[in-house]
Order: sequence, then C-alpha cells, then structure tokens
Amino acid sequence: MKILAVESSGTPASVAFWEDGKIKAEFTITDKLTHSVTLMPLIESMTKICGIDLTALDAVAVSAGPGSFTGLRIGVATVKGLTLALNKPAVKVSSLMGLSRNIFAPGCFVCPLMDARRGQVYAALFRNGKQLLSDSALSVEDYLDIVEEKAGKTGRCIFLGDGAPVHRERIEERLGKRAVFAAPGSSLQKASSIAVLAAEELAAGNTVSSDDLVPDYLRIPLAEQMEKAGTLEDAGSRSLKKIARGDKKHA
Repeated sequence: MKILAVESSGTPASVAFWEDGKIKAEFTITDKLTHSVTLMPLIESMTKICGIDLTALDAVAVSAGPGSFTGLRIGVATVKGLTLALNKPAVKVSSLMGLSRNIFAPGCFVCPLMDARRGQVYAALFRNGKQLLSDSALSVEDYLDIVEEKAGKTGRCIFLGDGAPVHRERIEERLGKRAVFAAPGSSLQKASSIAVLAAEELAAGNTVSSDDLVPDYLRIPLAEQMEKAGTLEDAGSRSLKKIARGDKKHA
C-alpha cells in the first residue's frame, strides 16, 4: 500500500509517503510561508529525493479539516489536482484525529486543540484511540467543561495543537497538574499522522473521488457569515456603483 499524505490545516505545510506499513519520508515546513508556495515544492522534492513513482500510489490523503480556511482550501485543491491527474482515489482524514495520533499515551486523555479565533477553538477528545468528543467548534471554557466531565478528578490530559499555548494559562487553572502539554516536536500537525490514519481508511475502503473531495470547515468562513448578515458588499458591485455615480477616482 502506497499513500502520499498532505497536511495544511494549520501553520505547518507537511507531506509524507507511506509504503507497506512504514513512513518512508516526511518533509515539513513550519515557518508560516504560504502553503500555496510550499506544498508542491515539498511534494516534488520528496518524490525526487526518495525516488517515489506517483503513478504507483494507491491513494492521496489529505487533512480535510477543521482548520485554517485558506490552508484547507490549498491542501484540498492540491490533492484534487493530484488525484485527477493520476486517476487515484482520495482519502479524507480529520485534522484533529491526525493531531491525536502524534501522541502515544495509553490511559491518558488526548486533547487536540486548534485556535479557531473569534473566541473559539477546534477541538476533540480521545482516549486509547477512541474518540470521546466529535470534532467541534466551541469556546475553550465549554471544551474544558467536557474534558473535566470525561476525565473526572484523576484523569491525565495531554494538550497539543496551536490552541494549547494560546489557552495554556486557563487550562492549567482548570486542570492543575493533570494538564500536560506535548513537546514541540509532537505539538503541531504532521503529514505522517495523516498517512497512518489514511492507511486505515483505505484498508476499510473509505475513499472519495476527486470531484467529491471538499474541506470540512465545521463553520463557514467569516466572509460568508458577513455576506449572509448583509455586512459585506461585493467589491465588483461597489466599483460599478461608483462608476455609475461618476466617481472614477475610487472606482
């Protein structure tokens, strides 16, 4: 089984190659360069250095969300293009489930937490590989309520993702010494974790076509929310109105 995996739901741009039960290669950049600039060069470099034949792939996997709207669109668009060109199936993997696979901690509660801004986080909850809270967009207080309910008074909770340092002070206030934070090498998204999960999905026959591949945002982008609320005016329409008024300077 050969899988190319792409991760772009957060700050890292990451690609990995899975073959017959092993991660053969993983290339990652975390310096906040635009994913549209980094993903294809990463794929090209990895395939060239490792001698990977893309036509021999069984599938291309992608971290489909939740996460950065722009990052998800770029990642999904990249995989759509590859699967269409190669005539291969795509495999969608949850970004939060991918994060949870960065950590092996039997008996502990694994708490992937991504900063969703506007007072919210994208979060889930896992223990021993079982998902106890489905992927959600909610306030950090509501999330910690759920974590405390599931973990009880003694459960150890491991937090990771870019939302963990943002809300670390509040997490420690609520959970005290039960809260543990993942080491830097395990705290952000990795394409290798997406590849591992994708292998499980592919073995189960869970694939989608290039045409059906779409991101899982959890909530609609801010621009769409503003447009629906009547607070975002189409730039093209605005320019046409100014031209009609003879206001060429600002058209």
